[in-house]
Amino acid sequence: MDDTTAAIVVGTYHMPGQTFVNRHIQHLFGGRTCVVANTVTGNPYDKPVFDRGTFTGTPGWKAAAPFRRTLLRLREGTGNIPYGAEKASIKRFLRDNGVSVILSEFGTKAILMTDIAQELSLPIFTYFRGSDASYELGKSRRRQSYARMMPRLSGVVAVSRFLLDNLAAHGLTHPNSHVIPSGVDTRRFTPGRKTPRSYLAVGRMVPKKSSLLTLRAFAEATRDAPDASLRFIGDGPDRARAQALAHELGVADRVRFDGAQPHDVVRDALATSQVFLQHSVTAADGNTEGQPTAIQEALAAGCLVIATRHAGIPEIVEHGVNGWLCDEHDVDTYTGLIRDALDADCASMARAARHTAETRLDNAMLLTRLEQVLKGSPP
Repeated sequence: MDDTTAAIVVGTYHMPGQTFVNRHIQHLFGGRTCVVANTVTGNPYDKPVFDRGTFTGTPGWKAAAPFRRTLLRLREGTGNIPYGAEKASIKRFLRDNGVSVILSEFGTKAILMTDIAQELSLPIFTYFRGSDASYELGKSRRRQSYARMMPRLSGVVAVSRFLLDNLAAHGLTHPNSHVIPSGVDTRRFTPGRKTPRSYLAVGRMVPKKSSLLTLRAFAEATRDAPDASLRFIGDGPDRARAQALAHELGVADRVRFDGAQPHDVVRDALATSQVFLQHSVTAADGNTEGQPTAIQEALAAGCLVIATRHAGIPEIVEHGVNGWLCDEHDVDTYTGLIRDALDADCASMARAARHTAETRLDNAMLLTRLEQVLKGSPP
């Protein structure tokens, strides 16, 4: 009988939007998990939790904390690495819960736990997901801390080959590296009755997602198609600007801005939408996607995906097969693809999209692969 127990290391627990992390906390090794978190906002899965935010420590530990954190910040780029009384308490928490492997969600969190893992002779893995293997690499101290961390890890997982290649371009490699997408629940995300000429965009309305560009492209592409509609689900700094722009472009009656919504609302919207739009671009600070969860969910829901050749997107969206791709910032091509989708054979691409999700992105299958990696078995 497999009695593997994993400690999941996160920044904040619980974050509803981090479905991939929550899935690991709920289901990895049959639910035999505990959580180490910098901040705890709730415990919906009733897990043993070490809340670093409420750790008080001894008077001596508290007195030394500012000095110690300054030294750590200078060396590692973060002052949040456990030490002293807190470090001992985390080690006791891991022993008391029978932890046999540590999984740090995001590379930046693994830095915090490598010392503890080594001292307890526990294998430790990290999961790179996006900004931790793009934006963070622009910081010299982060690159140095990663370089010290990598040889101490038992293995590395990334949601896309793009992220592993990005790390390697900075001299950061590990012999036990694996690509395992975040995945999608293909039983919950399924195609529904599609509304003709319905377009959907899901995600934070931030410059990296190019919401304003998407809105302009949609308005131009559907100028002669008054029955075409676009729905944005997500909030962010670009939302107010996008709403004003919709009025300026004369499409306010065909564009909805629903703000942030529960996951079930996103699922239902994907099920009935014909086309999914995401014009991801590399941010000015180097921040990139890993492999967007929303695109994986759109494929499972049988949407025709129109996206960019950005980060790990081309690894799951094959141009002309299960979706269409354009280069970042190529507004003309993007607009043309949105126009082409008005009368495209969406049904055949929907079948191909669904097939991709079922055969390559099913989260139950990917969870099994991750468990094999964490146990040291070939995936």
